[in-house]
Amino acid sequence: MSTATNVEATAVNTIEWLAAGRTTIVVPVYQRQYRWDIGGCERLLSDVRAVAAEDDAHRHFLGSILSAQDGSGEDADLILIDGQQRITTLMLLVAALHHAVRDTDPALAAELSRVLVLADAPGRTKLRPHDAWAELYESVVLDRRDDLDRESRFDDNYAFFRSQIHVDEVPLIWRGLQRLEHVSITLGARANAQQIFESLNSTGEPLRDHELIHNYILMGLSHAEQLDVESRFWLPIEQHTGEAIGAFWRHYLVMVTGREVAANGEHGVYSAFRQSFPRVDVAHLQADAANWRHFAELYGILLDPSREPDLEIARQLRAVNTFGRSSYPLVLNAYSDHVRGRIDRAEFLQTLEWLQAMYLRRVLVNLPTERLIARLCRARANGQEALARAIARITPSDERVSAVLKYSELPYPAYVLGRLEGVDEVEGFDVEHIVPAVPGDAWSGDGVRPWSEYSEDEQNSHRALAPTLGNLTLLEQGLTERVFGASFPAKRDEAYARSTVPATRELTAAAAWGTAAITARTVALTTELLRIWARPALPEIDDDGLTPILDAVRRRGWPAGWEREFDYVEYRGERWEVYDVKHLFNRVFRRAWTDTREAAVAYCAAHGGPIYDAQAWKGQWDRLDDEHSLYMGWDSNYMMTAVQGVLEESGLASEVFVKYSYIGNVM
Repeated sequence: MSTATNVEATAVNTIEWLAAGRTTIVVPVYQRQYRWDIGGCERLLSDVRAVAAEDDAHRHFLGSILSAQDGSGEDADLILIDGQQRITTLMLLVAALHHAVRDTDPALAAELSRVLVLADAPGRTKLRPHDAWAELYESVVLDRRDDLDRESRFDDNYAFFRSQIHVDEVPLIWRGLQRLEHVSITLGARANAQQIFESLNSTGEPLRDHELIHNYILMGLSHAEQLDVESRFWLPIEQHTGEAIGAFWRHYLVMVTGREVAANGEHGVYSAFRQSFPRVDVAHLQADAANWRHFAELYGILLDPSREPDLEIARQLRAVNTFGRSSYPLVLNAYSDHVRGRIDRAEFLQTLEWLQAMYLRRVLVNLPTERLIARLCRARANGQEALARAIARITPSDERVSAVLKYSELPYPAYVLGRLEGVDEVEGFDVEHIVPAVPGDAWSGDGVRPWSEYSEDEQNSHRALAPTLGNLTLLEQGLTERVFGASFPAKRDEAYARSTVPATRELTAAAAWGTAAITARTVALTTELLRIWARPALPEIDDDGLTPILDAVRRRGWPAGWEREFDYVEYRGERWEVYDVKHLFNRVFRRAWTDTREAAVAYCAAHGGPIYDAQAWKGQWDRLDDEHSLYMGWDSNYMMTAVQGVLEESGLASEVFVKYSYIGNVM
C-alpha cells in the first residue's frame, strides 16, 4: 500500500501541540477576521469543564487543524490554514487563566505561559494573527492594553473567560484543556492547500439542526442503546413530522423555553436544544424522548388536521393554519394539555379562537405578526386568565378594526367569508367581487347607466371599495363562470338568487349596487366579524408594537445602525429615552443595583458577572459604588442576554418593553 507524500495527519494532544518547541503559528493574510462570539466561548468552556469532570481516560475532540510549514527546520513558522477561530479562542482562554493565577501560583502560571509565548522570546505570542489585528490580539494576551474603551472580539471573549472562571477553578479548567485533542493535518511543499481546505469545509451538505440534534442524542450511547432509541423514538418523530422536522424542533423549543429560537445559519435551534437538554444519557433520555415523540405526533396532526377525530377541533386547526405555522408552539402546548386531560375541550377551542382573532385583527390593521408566540407561551404557563390578558394586549380593538374594514382590502377573504357566511368547506366556491375589480365599459350597478358614463370620482370610489368586506361574497364556481363580467342586475338574477349561500342570496333584495350599498353591507358584516373574531373581554388594549424585553432580538457584535436600535424603552410604566443596547444594559443594571439588589447579586453569582467587586482586568468599567463596578466591554448579544436575565431574576421582565426604531426593525 502506498503512503501519502504531501499530507501528514496525526492525532495529537492540542495543548502539547500548541506548547511544543519554538514555532510561531501564523494566520495567513487571506484568512477572515476573528469572529467567534461569546456564545461560542460559552460552548467551548462548557465542553472543557465537562471533560475535566470525567476520569483520566476521557478526551474531547476539537476536529481537524490544517497547517503548512513555511520553510524547513525546527524553527519554521506554521501557517494556519484552517482552525484559526478555535486556536485563537483557546489562546484567549489560556491567557485568562494565566492572568488569574500569575500572582498566586507561579508554577501553574509558567505552564500556561508555555502555551502562550515563545520560550526564547517571552514578549512574542506563539499565535501571530494577521498583521492588521496582531497588535490588538497581543495586547490582550500579554495584558498590556492601553486603550481601555476599544471594542473587539478579542477583548470581549477574553473578558468573558475572566468573568466566568474563579481563581480556585483554574486548575480544573487547565486539566480539561489538557484533555483536548485534534487531528493535525500538515501539508508538504507540493500539497494544494486551497483544494484540501475546500474539501474539509465545503464538500457535501452541512448538517442541519435536526441532524445535529439526532447525533447529539445518540452519540454518547452504546450501539444497542442507539438502535433502541432510534426505533422507539427518533423514527416515529421523523414519521410524524416528515419534511417539517426542522420546524418541529424549533417550535417545540419555543414552547419549552418561552423564548424565540433563531432559525438561521448559526444552528440556533441546535444550540437551544443543547441548553434545554444538557444531559442526554440513558437515564434522562427515556423520559425526554417519550415526550418528544408525543409532541411530534401532535405536530403531525397540526400539519394535517384531518387526522384529528374531533370534527370541531379539526375545523379549528385548519382555520389556525390559515395564518401559517408560527402559532404552533402555543397550539402544541394547549393541544397536549387537552389530550392529557389537563384542560377541557372548551378551553382548548377557546385558545384556538383567540389566536385566530389576534392574527386576523393584526393583519387587518397592518401590525406585524412575528415574534408573538413565545410571550404567549410564557403567559399560558400562568393559566388561561394570564393567556387571555397577554392576547388581549396585542389584539387590536373593535374600534380600530371597524375603521380599517371600511376602506381596506380584506385579507384571507375565503377564510373570513366562509365563517361569516356559514360555509364550512370553501372548496368549490369563488370569492365574488360584486363590483368587479376592473369593471368593463358596459358594466352597470343599476342596469341603466353603464360604467363608461360614471364620472372619474365615481369610478375611483368603486375601485377603492371593490376589495373591501362589503363588496365580497362566496359564490359557487359554476355560477361565477356563468356571470363573469356581467352587470349587477344580471348577477343578482342569474347567479346570486341560485346560490346555496344565504348571505349571497340576500343580495337579491338590492335593486342596485354601488358605494352606498357596499358601505352599508360592510357595517352589517363588521358587527358579525367582531363577534366571531372577538378579543378576550378584558380592558387591556393593543400595545402599538411594543416588544417584551424577553423577546428583544439578541444581535451578534455591533451591526450597523445599532446606536438607534430603539425609539424608547418602557420600564414599569416609565418611558426611557434609551436608543441602544449598551445604554439599556447600563441603565437596567444600575437600576437593579438600586431597586432589586438581591436579584442582581443572585444573577451575577450564577452567571459570573457582569457586576464585580474588583476591576480584575483592563477594559471598560462603570463604577456602581465604592466596592462594585459594572463591566461594559461586552458585545451586544451578551448585553441583551444579561438585561433579560437580571430582569427575569428580579421578576420584572413582564413590565419592561422596547419600541424598535425603523433602523432596529430592519437590522
